[in-house]
Amino acid sequence: MAFLFQKFQEAVKTLAKSPTFARDPRQLQFEADMNRLFLYTSYNRLGRDAEEADAEEIIDMAGKASLSDQQQQVQDNVHSQIKRFCLSMDEILLLPEKNVPIESSAQSNGAPRRSGLSFAVGPTARPTDSPVVPQTRQLTRTELSQRLKDAIGYTLDLKPSQIPHKEAGQGLFLCGEANVGAVIAIYPGIIYYPAYYRYIPGYPRVDAQNPYLITRYDGTVINAQPWGSGGNTRELWDGLTLPEIMPNSKGAEKGSDQFWKLLSKPMDNKRGGCGSEMLERRNPLALAHFANHPAKGMVPNVMICPYDFPLTEKDMRPYIPNISFGNAEEVNMRRFGSFWFKWGSGSGSSTPVLKTLALVATRAICDEEVLLNYRLSNSKRRPVWYSPVDEEEDRRRWS
Repeated sequence: MAFLFQKFQEAVKTLAKSPTFARDPRQLQFEADMNRLFLYTSYNRLGRDAEEADAEEIIDMAGKASLSDQQQQVQDNVHSQIKRFCLSMDEILLLPEKNVPIESSAQSNGAPRRSGLSFAVGPTARPTDSPVVPQTRQLTRTELSQRLKDAIGYTLDLKPSQIPHKEAGQGLFLCGEANVGAVIAIYPGIIYYPAYYRYIPGYPRVDAQNPYLITRYDGTVINAQPWGSGGNTRELWDGLTLPEIMPNSKGAEKGSDQFWKLLSKPMDNKRGGCGSEMLERRNPLALAHFANHPAKGMVPNVMICPYDFPLTEKDMRPYIPNISFGNAEEVNMRRFGSFWFKWGSGSGSSTPVLKTLALVATRAICDEEVLLNYRLSNSKRRPVWYSPVDEEEDRRRWS
């Protein structure tokens, strides 16, 4: 298996330099990332009994398959893993009794500690059924986490980061062993589509006091701050358990401000906002927002992966730690340079999805801190602790 992984690593380096990728720098980086994810997640799906011929076929496909085909395969690979995770959670938590209605209980686990994660990378219809939740075993988060490790081989924990700077705060640690291409964590929180940027707390300087924001390539923003480090129950969660972050009125306009130029003023984030979903707040993998950027000389061991969760998968829904703000069906937005414009209506997809993010292992990980390349924009002043992993990738990502 180690020999096959070496072949995949060589393929990643070779294909990343392929002239077939788009000439536009930002699109080129997106295609290179998707190509890596195709290789890593396909390698993981082969399993430990994979043969060299299977690996060779996947490497060949990576060089020939279209971007859309690779995106679909990555989606299938990641969905397959997350489905197995959800089945494991059901086996651990669910009792044999019938489903019973449950009343809403807004419980907060307190504000999260700063990890340093800010902007890094980059339609859904909200279910309208009455909330129903199965009775679950009364396990603490620690007990549930340990049982998940016994089931899938790894879990996550929060401990003081090993990154040598004072702003590192809490670090995300993998306990156990995970193979390359494994889904390590899911990025939790409230999803804002471009039409709803003005509702992000603290707008327009949304990142001034919130290090838990992240963007997908398609412009979708996820705010993990309301999720914190999770909770102690399965509950009806609306994401409104933390006070709003007030915008920082001090300081001059910076490069990131052009991201918000389309929309001119903040709006009340409770008006027309989030619905409620019955979510498992003890979810051990809903901690991706605590992953730190590697210090100089260190190498990241995970990468961002877009994941569109199909809302038709009702049984899996409690384990997807996200809710969407507003209704993405109401308006489509298309990006032109730094601006977003209304573009028709409707999603164009027959299956409603929740646009989320996951962290995927880029190598085997065993009892160590999870490290993510933040790829902060080089068009603005970056924190003193930030050491670029690949300056060229940073430039392409934010071009």
